[in-house]
Amino acid sequence: MIVMVGLPARGKTYISKKLTRYLNWIGVPTQVFNLGQYRREAVQTYKNYEFFRPDNEEAMKIRRYLMPPIPRGREEESSSVLPRRRAIRQVFFIESVCDDPEIIEENIMQVKLSSPDYENYDKEEALVDFLKRIDCYKMSYVPLDEEKDRYLSFIKIFNVGSRYLVNRVQDHIQSRIVYYLMNIHVTPRSIYLSRHGESDLNLLGRIGGDSGLSSQGQKYAKALAEFIRGQSIKDLKVWTSHMKRTIQTAEALGVPYEQWKALNEIDAVKPVIMELERQENVLVICHQAVMRCLLAYFLDKSADDLPYLKCPLHTVLKLTPLAYGCKVESFYLNIQAVNTHRDRPTNVNVARMPEEALQTVPEHL
Repeated sequence: MIVMVGLPARGKTYISKKLTRYLNWIGVPTQVFNLGQYRREAVQTYKNYEFFRPDNEEAMKIRRYLMPPIPRGREEESSSVLPRRRAIRQVFFIESVCDDPEIIEENIMQVKLSSPDYENYDKEEALVDFLKRIDCYKMSYVPLDEEKDRYLSFIKIFNVGSRYLVNRVQDHIQSRIVYYLMNIHVTPRSIYLSRHGESDLNLLGRIGGDSGLSSQGQKYAKALAEFIRGQSIKDLKVWTSHMKRTIQTAEALGVPYEQWKALNEIDAVKPVIMELERQENVLVICHQAVMRCLLAYFLDKSADDLPYLKCPLHTVLKLTPLAYGCKVESFYLNIQAVNTHRDRPTNVNVARMPEEALQTVPEHL
């Protein structure tokens, strides 16, 4: 179990969404459980910040009802969150600490004011109410303590990654979580994904090999260069695989590019994901299978869906990470190319297919 700790508007939901997406992508099934949603279902209507006052007895009854019981022998400490933390085993805590008022207000404006709690609120009134709500939480909030909580496994993230404190990492998953959290950032940026231009082998209905670009592929490389110039992207980095067709596509841009062996094959994409999380604006020129893997990560798609994600030739996908997801924009650059996409098979029973039919299945399938 992973437990988020922190005052409101410190990025707990943002971190939990990103971490869930990452863990699912590396094969660790993960779900998010939001206590605010349980509270909304119990209360139905949100009035104002006073619901969160620790001296609001009616509200505290509702909130206690939503909590698990305090273990026996700890009833006398029921006013503190510490016994709840100590009662939990096999848990990794993630605490987000932020004392920068600009970051807090930006988080409130971008995320919290779109909450169902403030559906009928004026924007300024909602901001004032939420700031008072934070003050209510401060009355009872107990941060993780380096000494008192030394037996717990946790990471404290200060001011969206300016500093970290890590304590008692106990297994492989916790280690992966720490590494991931220390590499993500929240600055605005865009990731551009594009396959190479159409290749000579694509014309033969084949995927793979190391052929160069077809005449249409060369046209796409020029169109891609024009498109990227038109985007006026600050400090853009360009990545390619080691394959000839991605390199030829990048060379038309007339800017430096970096070749990644990890972009050659599906099995080697994990380091690319981590590096993409560290970077700002990046154009990745890659291959259909690799592009599907990257797209599946950013859009939180399942392994079953991954092989059927549409990544057509001569199309650029612009991904803009947001607080709770990822915005996708598709740009077809109006250069015709063969269609290499294959839809998900329906009602196919491979066990009953005659042997001669299996021998004629095309290589790209």
